[in-house]
Amino acid sequence: MQRLAEIEVSEVELAAARGGDVAARRILFDKVAPGTLGIIRRIVRQKAMAEDLLHDTLIAMFEHLPEFRGEAPFGAWVRRIAVSRCLMAFRSPWHRARLTLDAWMESGTAGTPPDEGRESDLIDLDRALARLAPLTRTVVWLYDVEGWSHEEIAQAFDRSVSFSKSQLARGHARLRDQLIAPVNLPCAPLGSEIDGH
Repeated sequence: MQRLAEIEVSEVELAAARGGDVAARRILFDKVAPGTLGIIRRIVRQKAMAEDLLHDTLIAMFEHLPEFRGEAPFGAWVRRIAVSRCLMAFRSPWHRARLTLDAWMESGTAGTPPDEGRESDLIDLDRALARLAPLTRTVVWLYDVEGWSHEEIAQAFDRSVSFSKSQLARGHARLRDQLIAPVNLPCAPLGSEIDGH
């Protein structure tokens, strides 16, 4: 599958879509929707929220088609819209309330189920990314996978470059901690004593 940032559309398709041609709009949708959902799911993690953000992103894409100037690939422009929508969702008081509720619900459980073993490094990395705070995960994803610079990330978050660098460093440190397998030492059964003989 082609990366979202590399997706191009022809001037003919673009002009027709701008004019409201349903078939041309369907072509644009088919080209960008899968990749857009992929990046949103990496950032947001919750399926229902990601689907809502995909919907918002695609509506914004069609509403702002006349503003697309073709200075970058069409997919890169759509990616910016998607990331912007994700960041707006993170800033929302409803999102913060949901995170607080989720944390409260998880703390009331007996714990998470034990890991059933490593199926692959990719699955382990995906799990480790999922455990990062949304803000940190977004910075790590944008920098390491999407290839954004610290300046672009800072601009997207309306923060400083040092914010981007510190979030990335924090994210990398947490990923390293999660991906290093703990050393399992044998333990003596409860009630037994270990002697030096």
